Amino acid sequence: MSTSCISGSTVIPGLRYRDAHAAIEWLCKAFGFTKHAVYDDDQGGVAHAQLIHGTGMLMLGSVRDDEFGRRIIQPDQTDGRETQCPYVVVKDCKAHYEQAKAAGAVIVNDYAEKDYGGAGYSCRDLEGHLWSFGSYDPWAEQGA
Repeated sequence: MSTSCISGSTVIPGLRYRDAHAAIEWLCKAFGFTKHAVYDDDQGGVAHAQLIHGTGMLMLGSVRDDEFGRRIIQPDQTDGRETQCPYVVVKDCKAHYEQAKAAGAVIVNDYAEKDYGGAGYSCRDLEGHLWSFGSYDPWAEQGA
Protein backbone atom coordinates (compact mmCIF):
# COMPACT_ATOMS: atom_id res chain seq x y z
CA MET A 1 0.00 0.00 0.00
CA SER A 2 1.40 3.37 -0.97
CA THR A 3 1.50 6.15 1.60
CA SER A 4 2.60 8.85 -0.83
CA CYS A 5 -0.64 10.80 -0.45
CA ILE A 6 -0.67 10.66 3.36
CA SER A 7 0.39 13.73 5.29
CA GLY A 8 0.41 14.22 9.03
CA SER A 9 -0.50 11.44 11.40
CA THR A 10 -2.11 8.20 10.26
CA VAL A 11 -3.35 7.37 13.78
CA ILE A 12 -5.92 9.89 14.97
CA PRO A 13 -7.51 9.54 18.42
CA GLY A 14 -11.25 10.11 18.62
CA LEU A 15 -13.00 11.32 21.77
CA ARG A 16 -16.55 12.20 22.76
CA TYR A 17 -17.49 15.06 25.08
CA ARG A 18 -20.76 15.98 26.76
CA ASP A 19 -20.10 19.66 25.96
CA ALA A 20 -17.98 19.37 22.84
CA HIS A 21 -18.04 23.09 22.10
CA ALA A 22 -16.59 23.88 25.55
CA ALA A 23 -14.08 21.03 25.14
CA ILE A 24 -12.85 22.42 21.82
CA GLU A 25 -12.24 25.86 23.30
CA TRP A 26 -10.56 24.37 26.39
CA LEU A 27 -8.34 21.97 24.43
CA CYS A 28 -7.12 24.90 22.31
CA LYS A 29 -6.47 27.12 25.34
CA ALA A 30 -5.01 24.51 27.70
CA PHE A 31 -3.19 22.13 25.36
CA GLY A 32 -2.40 24.30 22.33
CA PHE A 33 -4.62 22.59 19.74
CA THR A 34 -5.94 24.63 16.82
CA LYS A 35 -9.28 24.19 15.10
CA HIS A 36 -9.05 22.56 11.70
CA ALA A 37 -12.78 21.92 11.21
CA VAL A 38 -15.89 22.00 13.39
CA TYR A 39 -19.24 20.74 12.10
CA ASP A 40 -22.26 21.34 14.30
CA ASP A 41 -25.17 18.94 14.50
CA ASP A 42 -28.85 19.96 14.50
CA GLN A 43 -29.15 19.58 18.29
CA GLY A 44 -26.62 22.29 19.19
CA GLY A 45 -23.74 19.83 19.63
CA VAL A 46 -20.76 18.91 17.52
CA ALA A 47 -21.26 16.27 14.84
CA HIS A 48 -17.52 16.15 14.07
CA ALA A 49 -14.49 18.30 14.84
CA GLN A 50 -10.84 18.09 13.91
CA LEU A 51 -8.18 19.74 16.08
CA ILE A 52 -4.52 19.92 15.10
CA HIS A 53 -1.37 19.86 17.22
CA GLY A 54 1.83 19.93 15.15
CA THR A 55 1.40 17.19 12.53
CA GLY A 56 -1.06 15.29 14.72
CA MET A 57 -4.81 15.46 14.82
CA LEU A 58 -7.60 14.76 17.28
CA MET A 59 -11.15 14.13 16.16
CA LEU A 60 -14.01 14.66 18.57
CA GLY A 61 -17.74 15.04 18.77
CA SER A 62 -20.61 15.28 21.18
CA VAL A 63 -21.70 12.30 23.24
CA ARG A 64 -24.69 10.78 21.50
CA ASP A 65 -26.91 7.75 21.78
CA ASP A 66 -26.24 6.11 18.44
CA GLU A 67 -24.71 2.79 17.35
CA PHE A 68 -21.12 3.97 17.78
CA GLY A 69 -21.84 6.16 20.79
CA ARG A 70 -23.27 3.23 22.76
CA ARG A 71 -19.82 1.59 22.56
CA ILE A 72 -18.13 4.49 24.39
CA ILE A 73 -18.54 5.63 27.97
CA GLN A 74 -17.15 8.73 29.60
CA PRO A 75 -14.49 8.87 32.35
CA ASP A 76 -17.02 9.83 35.03
CA GLN A 77 -18.85 6.56 34.29
CA THR A 78 -15.71 4.48 34.97
CA ASP A 79 -14.50 6.15 38.17
CA GLY A 80 -11.91 7.96 36.03
CA ARG A 81 -10.29 4.83 34.61
CA GLU A 82 -9.33 4.84 30.95
CA THR A 83 -8.47 2.17 28.41
CA GLN A 84 -6.40 4.54 26.29
CA CYS A 85 -4.54 7.82 26.62
CA PRO A 86 -3.34 10.13 23.85
CA TYR A 87 0.38 10.97 24.05
CA VAL A 88 1.25 14.32 22.50
CA VAL A 89 4.82 15.39 21.72
CA VAL A 90 5.48 19.00 22.75
CA LYS A 91 8.65 21.03 22.24
CA ASP A 92 8.71 22.84 25.58
CA CYS A 93 7.15 20.41 28.01
CA LYS A 94 7.62 22.60 31.10
CA ALA A 95 5.85 25.56 29.46
CA HIS A 96 3.08 23.25 28.21
CA TYR A 97 2.66 21.84 31.72
CA GLU A 98 2.35 25.35 33.18
CA GLN A 99 -0.18 26.37 30.49
CA ALA A 100 -2.34 23.27 31.05
CA LYS A 101 -2.18 23.67 34.83
CA ALA A 102 -3.16 27.35 34.61
CA ALA A 103 -6.17 26.39 32.44
CA GLY A 104 -7.38 23.97 35.12
CA ALA A 105 -6.05 20.62 33.89
CA VAL A 106 -6.02 18.12 36.74
CA ILE A 107 -2.42 16.93 36.99
CA VAL A 108 -2.20 13.20 37.75
CA ASN A 109 1.53 12.72 37.13
CA ASP A 110 3.57 15.82 37.82
CA TYR A 111 6.08 17.22 35.35
CA ALA A 112 9.35 15.25 35.52
CA GLU A 113 12.56 14.87 33.56
CA LYS A 114 12.70 11.27 32.31
CA ASP A 115 15.65 8.84 32.56
CA TYR A 116 15.10 7.81 28.93
CA GLY A 117 15.27 11.41 27.71
CA GLY A 118 12.90 14.31 27.56
CA ALA A 119 10.32 15.30 30.11
CA GLY A 120 6.63 14.60 30.58
CA TYR A 121 3.48 14.79 32.64
CA SER A 122 -0.06 13.43 32.60
CA CYS A 123 -3.35 15.17 33.31
CA ARG A 124 -7.10 15.08 32.91
CA ASP A 125 -9.04 17.51 30.75
CA LEU A 126 -12.22 19.35 31.69
CA GLU A 127 -14.36 16.18 31.32
CA GLY A 128 -11.84 13.78 32.84
CA HIS A 129 -10.16 12.26 29.76
CA LEU A 130 -6.57 11.22 30.50
CA TRP A 131 -3.75 12.81 28.47
CA SER A 132 0.02 12.44 28.48
CA PHE A 133 2.41 15.11 27.16
CA GLY A 134 6.14 14.93 26.73
CA SER A 135 9.17 16.17 24.89
CA TYR A 136 10.29 12.62 24.14
CA ASP A 137 9.73 12.09 20.41
CA PRO A 138 9.87 8.42 19.42
CA TRP A 139 10.08 9.43 15.73
CA ALA A 140 13.34 11.30 16.31
CA GLU A 141 15.15 8.07 17.17
CA GLN A 142 14.07 6.56 13.86
CA GLY A 143 15.46 9.50 11.93
CA ALA A 144 12.01 10.46 10.66
